[in-house]
Amino acid sequence: MAWLITTSLRFRVLIMALAGFLLVYGFWTLQSTPLDVFPEFASPRVEVQVEAPGLSTEEVEHLITLPIEQALNGLPWMETIRSKTVLGLSSVVLIFQEDTDLIRVRSLVQERLALVSPTLPAVVRPPVILSPLSSTSRALKIGISSQTLSRMELTDLALWKIRPRLRAIPGVANVAIWGQRDRQYQVLVDPRRLQANGITLNAVMQAARDASLVAGGGFIETPNQQLPIRQISPITTPNDLAQTLVSFKNNVPIRLGDVTRVVESHPPPIGDAIINGAPGLLLIVEKQPWGNTLDVTQKVEAVLDSMRPGLAEVEIDSTIFRPATFIEMSLENLQQAMLLGSVLVIMVLVAFLFEWRTAVISLVTIPLSLMAAAVVLHFRGGTINTMVLAGLVIALGEIVDDAIIDVENIMRRLRLNRKSPNPSPAFQIVLRASLEVRSAVVFASLIVCLVFLPVFFLPGLSGAFFRPLALSYILAIMASLLVALTVTPALSLTLLPQAPLRRQEAPLARILKTGYRALLPHLVNRPRWSVTMLIGALSITFMALPFLGEEFLPNFMERDFLMHWVGKPGTSLEAMQRSTLRVSQELRAIPGVRNFGSHIGRAEVADEVVGSNFGELWISLDPHIEYAATVRKIQEVVGGYPGLYRDVLTYLRERIKEVLTGTSAAIVVRIYGPDLDILREKAQEVYASLSDINGLIDLKVESQVLVPHVQIRLRPDVAANLGMGPGQIRSAVSTLLQGFKAGEVYQDQEIYTVAVWGEAFLRTDVQALRQLPLETPGGTLVPLGDIAEMTIVPTPNEIKREASSRRIDVTANVAGQDLGSVARDIESRVTHIPFDRGYHPEILGEYAARQESQSRLYALAALSFIGILVLLHVDFGNVRLVSMVAMTLPFALIGGVVAVFMSGGILSLGSLVGFVTVLGIAARNGIMLISHYRHLETREGEQFGSELVMRGSEERLVPILMTACTAGLALIPLVIGGNQPGHEIEYPMAIVILGGLTTSTVLNLFLLPSLYKAFGQVQPTQ
Repeated sequence: MAWLITTSLRFRVLIMALAGFLLVYGFWTLQSTPLDVFPEFASPRVEVQVEAPGLSTEEVEHLITLPIEQALNGLPWMETIRSKTVLGLSSVVLIFQEDTDLIRVRSLVQERLALVSPTLPAVVRPPVILSPLSSTSRALKIGISSQTLSRMELTDLALWKIRPRLRAIPGVANVAIWGQRDRQYQVLVDPRRLQANGITLNAVMQAARDASLVAGGGFIETPNQQLPIRQISPITTPNDLAQTLVSFKNNVPIRLGDVTRVVESHPPPIGDAIINGAPGLLLIVEKQPWGNTLDVTQKVEAVLDSMRPGLAEVEIDSTIFRPATFIEMSLENLQQAMLLGSVLVIMVLVAFLFEWRTAVISLVTIPLSLMAAAVVLHFRGGTINTMVLAGLVIALGEIVDDAIIDVENIMRRLRLNRKSPNPSPAFQIVLRASLEVRSAVVFASLIVCLVFLPVFFLPGLSGAFFRPLALSYILAIMASLLVALTVTPALSLTLLPQAPLRRQEAPLARILKTGYRALLPHLVNRPRWSVTMLIGALSITFMALPFLGEEFLPNFMERDFLMHWVGKPGTSLEAMQRSTLRVSQELRAIPGVRNFGSHIGRAEVADEVVGSNFGELWISLDPHIEYAATVRKIQEVVGGYPGLYRDVLTYLRERIKEVLTGTSAAIVVRIYGPDLDILREKAQEVYASLSDINGLIDLKVESQVLVPHVQIRLRPDVAANLGMGPGQIRSAVSTLLQGFKAGEVYQDQEIYTVAVWGEAFLRTDVQALRQLPLETPGGTLVPLGDIAEMTIVPTPNEIKREASSRRIDVTANVAGQDLGSVARDIESRVTHIPFDRGYHPEILGEYAARQESQSRLYALAALSFIGILVLLHVDFGNVRLVSMVAMTLPFALIGGVVAVFMSGGILSLGSLVGFVTVLGIAARNGIMLISHYRHLETREGEQFGSELVMRGSEERLVPILMTACTAGLALIPLVIGGNQPGHEIEYPMAIVILGGLTTSTVLNLFLLPSLYKAFGQVQPTQ
């Protein structure tokens, strides 16, 4: 270290030039650093979906979900396997350990799927691995509507023009389309009409297949060249298809249009969308885990703007959900807080130092340290997000501390040297002065970093959130230490020797020292008072801790709101559309609600595995309206639909809950077991037990219920007497009711499906199904009800599994009470409910995650505390002095607890991290004060006693107050700004740090001197 400081002094011009280069290079580099609201907080996951049209929920589970689960179980680095089975669709989600290589595990999943795919039923489509998505995958929701175009025409534009352009943007994983109405050429069959014309259903299917067949033509080989042959399809319109020959009887051609109705329509929809009060399309742009929200959003908007001239009759609303707006507001608020904090720090330094040279040297530390930390983060490949900026803001007041200590000591030594009859060279004075404080500075910085070490080992989502904050904080602190050991001495040797000899002490410092000099003797000589005050304050603090409420993470002040809109299972798309249209009108009538978008059901190859009864409403608010009042009005409107399950959430809040449990609720009681009936019974029992808990809202049992299902059971003997086989009957029923894909038509670079389907009246109700006419080999028609039994039976609407077991959830949110007290009540109730063998409950959600993080934080904090004691012993070499510094740590706890009580009494995970932060600051001040006492005694010959304590305390008063004021005032903008966008997690941290900083500074200055006077004398070694 002596070599480092000496080298920096000798090559001070080079050191200052390198510092200037760092500032310029850092500013240039950060222009290309990606910005985001939060770090990636979800573990790597892979989702496999398999479409199985026409299969019931239980059939899909047995034939598809279970084989795929068994094939994928045991993959390396896999933590959890979840699945959800609904009518005609299976979804299996694999969640892997943090930092797992996503590309590698996707390859492993593909290998296992290749083995299991041949064993799946022939009716299912090939398994699809969804594109990798980030934790906040929704980058933009785009509403597309038109007053003149139909939804089929809008679908053509979205599917073949807009989506390909958007999916080509770097960072875009998928563009899902809700409300899609794919253009389809449909051959609609009435079996009676076919019979009247003597045409079979198979003949119609074969004609449609032959008409849409794509076949090559080979080529002609001439002596000089090869001529490829292309066979042009005659089908370009439905009328062309209607002219296709089906049969030739009595020298008369019979065409498709003669015996069927050929139309241009769309297949049965699986989802719908409402855009600003009318049906439309909703495009959801999903981003990859390594995609940047701001960058993706800007590029998508640029592409949409470039396409608008060609979409003249189409209304495009890209502001229905735009998380980039929240990111921009958050980053702007944090940048303003950092700028304002820097201004306040400058004012404090000027007020205390009252000399421009020392102020400049101290202030240079701020941009250098912040820029060095930011450059390191940039090259690590991370984003600059609100957590990173929060770490830099919190460190803002501390990064000048090392420079303040060094500059103040150098200035004091230079003044003493000038008064000496034999002054030494300025080089030697600056070197000795820097070396005098190097031990305390280095050990204090290491201890601050050591205190933050437990944050790096927080589990799951909490670790993903707070690790970037801890990393940016530690990088800034270590950068400030390096600057204090290199740039600060170089600047001091350059500027301070020319400072005036007689410099008046700053007026503020004189006033503070006068008051301090008058008060301190009364405490120094009465150590019992100090001990009594400390014990009393700590006792009150520990007694108050149980009265603090608990929460995991706060609500985020987003301007985009998500409302789940869930009807009873089995509700049709049409019924959901009616209620959605009505609520859209009411929500858009609220002042400040800018627009409305909703998606119902699901889209093709999208991550929403739901039925037609599930919808989500999305609105965005004007940034200038009164936030709380508008949210209350929204909740009142949504609360006016009691027949539906509905809630009001922000997207980030919903995503955090989804990552924790796979649901959007704050607390989840998850019940595992093999039998669905017993699971539903136990879920209702849990629901009844929890229904009267105070503070519990939105309590519901997951809608895994039995819904009506038409079951067709063939009568083999009757069918055989008619000459009909089971396969023939099933094929005919499937074609008439579900449709048969005969082929494709290619037109203008677009692909349309050709399908054979029954007329609509054949599938209107159960009675029509009974009368469905089927053709016998003899050419007669027989109703389906004559050859098959049809019954309506109950069947599960959905089946969810986790860890190879079926499960059902009882979910709830919390309002009016703190999360911890409600969760403890739930845990108490659930433990008294008996469960049969093979069934057991688990309580999951935000509280469980918070308890896990809190336990880990406390355990690691204990280890960190031991490490701090070891470092202190290395520095002081005396157990008594180490114990004395350790006693200063609870000083910060007192103020932190008081601050939490004053700000609402809720202890969040951010508050706990705030306590960790302020403990490091408290230890730093204690080390600096005791180190100075020792320096006066061992280096300057001051006798141990009251005079030494008084002198040491007075000389350290200004540096300690400067450190405390810079650290505190740097946080004032966060506290004053309150719970605004970007401050949600940082605000409770700042409150705790500010409160703890206040008490630790006061107690360090007034109680520690008396404790040192009573117990700090070190016995000389014999």
